[in-house]
Amino acid sequence: MATLTYVYADSTAVLGPLATLAEPHSYDLCAAHAGRLTAPRGWEVVRLAPEFVDEGPSPDDLLALADAVREAGRPRQAAPVYQQVAEAGRRGHLRVIHGDLD
Repeated sequence: MATLTYVYADSTAVLGPLATLAEPHSYDLCAAHAGRLTAPRGWEVVRLAPEFVDEGPSPDDLLALADAVREAGRPRQAAPVYQQVAEAGRRGHLRVIHGDLD
């Protein structure tokens, strides 16, 4: 994996290690696309590493994915139900209601 950043003032495309923060004018590339990147005519490509290798997901990535799946699978609590709802007032499209919660 690699991050491509354009430096428009210098007509340069910089290809470096995968960035940890999102930046304007930067794009993450897989190893295959990073390896065969070309720049427009008149531009220079600066490669900060000779070779970019896809390392696959880290143990932290896999744990974060497992936690997200676990969270999505949990049953959701039902919203409270109003037993006796009475309209207390109305103002335009808004209204105030009073009611007892279970």
